[in-house]
Formats: sequence, C-alpha cells, structure tokens
Amino acid sequence: MKAEGKTKETIMVHGVTDRGFPSFRVGDTIAVTQRIKEGNKERAQIFEGDVIAMKTRGIASTFTVRKIGAHSVAVERIFPLHSPRVSGIKVLKRGDVRRAKLYYVRDRIGKAARLREKIVSKRDMQATAKETAATPEPESSADTE
Repeated sequence: MKAEGKTKETIMVHGVTDRGFPSFRVGDTIAVTQRIKEGNKERAQIFEGDVIAMKTRGIASTFTVRKIGAHSVAVERIFPLHSPRVSGIKVLKRGDVRRAKLYYVRDRIGKAARLREKIVSKRDMQATAKETAATPEPESSADTE
C-alpha cells in the first residue's frame, strides 16, 4: 500500500480551525467550560485557574490550568485546545509573567504562589471588551434525556 503523501507537518495542521476563543497566554487566569457526559445526560463544568503552560503543536495544542481546590489541594488539568469537549474559554485576569512555563509555582504555597496581575490601559480594556463581544457565548446545555 502506498503512502498518501502526508508529512508529519500536514497531519498536525489537518483539522485545525479557529474556535473563536479569546487569546490568552501563560500567566492569565481563565475559566474553561468543559462538557461532561454522565450516563445519558450532559452538563457544563467550569474549571477556573491560572495558565501555567501552553504547548502549540497544531491540532495537538494543549494548555495546562492550575487551581487551588478544597483544603488547599492544588489541581492541574491539561486541556486540548481543539477538543470538542472544551466549549468555552473566558479570560478573567491578565497575568504579568516573564517565563514561558510556570512550573516553579508548583513548589510555592499561599501568597507566594500568586501571580502578578497586568495593569491594562483603558484602550486595552475596550479592545478586550470588543473581542469578547464578538465571540459567541457557549450554549448552556440543559439536561437532555
């Protein structure tokens, strides 16, 4: 059987479409809405935390979000950017960081684990407001039976 002539690069960009998510970077605090299927019902679950890593590899692009859960237990989740399960992303705060990966935050506890917030001008806030207004809100999935 002959190969179809697809290289690794063409396979990685196959199926990549613009999801309409707002642009976010490492250090930002975001809320990721993910569709969870339990039995024959489907619901939306929000995971809110800081982006500590992003890996851009075409269709296999992922980002890691870290939050402090109940009883000061840290929870990290890796989300595929192009997954149909990720239904929405909302940027809550912009972070002011100087590194591409924030793995050092894992060793910090309490106030030392906080990230600086970026001071944005009115012009940047208006641009962000226009960007979020242009993106459609994810549909709230009611219990389907």
